[in-house]
Amino acid sequence: MDYQWRGAAGDEELAELTRSHGGQDKAGWWTRVRAHSLGWVTARPPGGVLAGFANVAWDGGDHAFLLDPKVRPSHQHQGIGTELVRRAADGARSAGCTWLHVDFEARLRPFYFDACGFSPTEAGLLRLTG
Repeated sequence: MDYQWRGAAGDEELAELTRSHGGQDKAGWWTRVRAHSLGWVTARPPGGVLAGFANVAWDGGDHAFLLDPKVRPSHQHQGIGTELVRRAADGARSAGCTWLHVDFEARLRPFYFDACGFSPTEAGLLRLTG
């Protein structure tokens, strides 16, 4: 698998990756988001389609935020997600960040806490729409 920090990724292939696991894609999402990202990690088999992706946003200082990690279903359970997170953390660390935050659904606790080394914290969430 070829992993790239700030690797090439286009709107349509990210939309297709999102749809591949039942997610809702939004036209032009990546074009809008990319300018606000510290970086991102792509994963591709040699000569293949985008198999995995993780975005890293930041506050311009100490805090980075892991957003939108996804792995194509046909490539899951091969360590790709864990490697995406590891490389996202490396990219944030190299940029001078002290913290990498992540929010996730309860079913993903073993992945983030056990496989990726995140620690539980207290946090708050305020719904702004709906």
